[in-house]
Amino acid sequence: MNYFRPAFFCLFFISSTFAQQKDTTITIGTKAITLSEVVVNSNLNVASFIEKIKSDTSFYKAFKNLRVLNFSAINDIRMNNKKGEANASYFSKTNQTYKNTCRKMITTEEAITGDFFDENKNYNYYTAELYASLFFTKDSSCGETNIIGTRAFRTDGLKGMEKHKQQLKMLFFNPGQKINGLPFMSNKTAIYEDNMAEYYDMKIDIETYNNTSCFVFKQKVKEGNKSNVLIDEMTTWFDDQTFEIKGRNYSLSYDAGVYDFDVQMQVEINKFGNYLVPTLIRYTGNWKAIFKKRERGIFTATLYDFK
Repeated sequence: MNYFRPAFFCLFFISSTFAQQKDTTITIGTKAITLSEVVVNSNLNVASFIEKIKSDTSFYKAFKNLRVLNFSAINDIRMNNKKGEANASYFSKTNQTYKNTCRKMITTEEAITGDFFDENKNYNYYTAELYASLFFTKDSSCGETNIIGTRAFRTDGLKGMEKHKQQLKMLFFNPGQKINGLPFMSNKTAIYEDNMAEYYDMKIDIETYNNTSCFVFKQKVKEGNKSNVLIDEMTTWFDDQTFEIKGRNYSLSYDAGVYDFDVQMQVEINKFGNYLVPTLIRYTGNWKAIFKKRERGIFTATLYDFK
């Protein structure tokens, strides 16, 4: 057996070296990006791909499309204590109808536990109120379109809850873009820019996601650099033919003393006719703001039956 050991270790070394050489690292600006062997063989224009990621609007467009479609949704929101037990919860099934630029949401089923609402049916939890501002419609809302336009999200002139809603939309719909008005954090969100490159490991691969062949871009903060970033990790799947986003997972965390948060989100995008639409949104968040009690929320929105 001893005669075979040198040959075995030689073979192991050669195999390991060959495996390590399958990935290739290139530099775009100051960004070191690892490409899997299959991406290298695909002849992807990486510089152009990164620019597409930075300027992508298909993710936001998918949510704007919800304003002009009929669909059903299952909403499950749970507010937990530190042991992971539910203090309050809200479950509902809703139908949205759209006609003549007006959309209306009808609740067909509802179950409430704990102190989710106060006696006037106002939300007792900030997380729930933010969820409602994104996914629920009171009465009818008219003049709706799915046009993105050129106007960026802005917080100018907004205060309190309305300002926080707008900032949430920025983080939710445009993760990776600079967001003004976030105390201590505005410069930490633009993860695609060269000045943030040193904090992240980046990789492009090809995977099958929901039965679609996709380029997948993974960006993860390097060990020891969490204090320099807001987005700890983000993975986005792009259809390798159309470059439309098919899904995105991201984790955000920050501790500024007076407030802190740790949030994970997952969004799945599918096609209905010519429309991209989100069909699954999952959120798990733990956050604390000054003068407010800590909230540990979990919500899942399942959207279906588009018409």
